Amino acid sequence: MKLYRALCLVAALLGSAVWTQTAQAAEDPALDSATASAVVEQTVNLNQATSAELQLLKGVGPKTAEAIIAWREQEGPFQDVEQLLAIKGIGEKTLQAIRDRLTL
Repeated sequence: MKLYRALCLVAALLGSAVWTQTAQAAEDPALDSATASAVVEQTVNLNQATSAELQLLKGVGPKTAEAIIAWREQEGPFQDVEQLLAIKGIGEKTLQAIRDRLTL
């Protein structure tokens, strides 16, 4: 019975936390759009970015991010963003979509 009460308490606490976050987002939708625009406008340095930072780029998932880092470790720093085309998973379309967010 004590275990059941403890589980109910945990479920109630988790439910209230989710409800609170949902209510706050509904009250101030600008918070979500501000966060989204900050992510969209953030630039990523190809020669210093972590896997997580690279994954902020549209079309770059975990495997592609790791491939970028591996290329960088083997070949040295990127000299031109066009060098991304040598990486499996990045084609012209992806490069065009992320070009404005890349720095060297």
